[in-house]
Amino acid sequence: MKRGLMVVPLALFLLMAVFLYRGLYLDPTELPSAMIGKPFPEFSLADVQGTQQLTRADLLGKPALVNVWATWCISCRVEHPVLNKLAEKGVVIYGINYKDDNAAALKWLAEFHNPYQLDIRDEDGNLGLNLGVYGAPETFFIDAKGVIRDKYVGVIDEVVWREQLAAKYQALVDEARP
Repeated sequence: MKRGLMVVPLALFLLMAVFLYRGLYLDPTELPSAMIGKPFPEFSLADVQGTQQLTRADLLGKPALVNVWATWCISCRVEHPVLNKLAEKGVVIYGINYKDDNAAALKWLAEFHNPYQLDIRDEDGNLGLNLGVYGAPETFFIDAKGVIRDKYVGVIDEVVWREQLAAKYQALVDEARP
């Protein structure tokens, strides 16, 4: 009986070791999203500039990236020049300024340029919560009908864009062509 009890801790240790070993090979940027395949959530929020009220309908009509960003986000500062380059090349990017001070956001966009065709002010984080945002930066791919088709968590740099995301965006653009 005592020998049987001695095997239990060894079995538990081996089971835990298998789970930990498997975790070494998981990609931390692949956070599942329950929103994939669902319409972008309904919202009615001001833009960062304070000139208009934006709704889900403003996002419809063409495929786009929806980038969640904030001035308090150090990674967003790294990502921002790449987003500017993508916007210059014609990539449609909408921004969600997430849980941020609006005056700081305006200063950021004036200083670092604005790659966003629309920039939604989500000061209280409700839109982010409805999207299942973990933090910034996160980027959603939406099709022309406003359906979320994919999500990327982390900094979009030139390598990530070229090797992982450009083809996904181009597929949405090609799908939208008549």
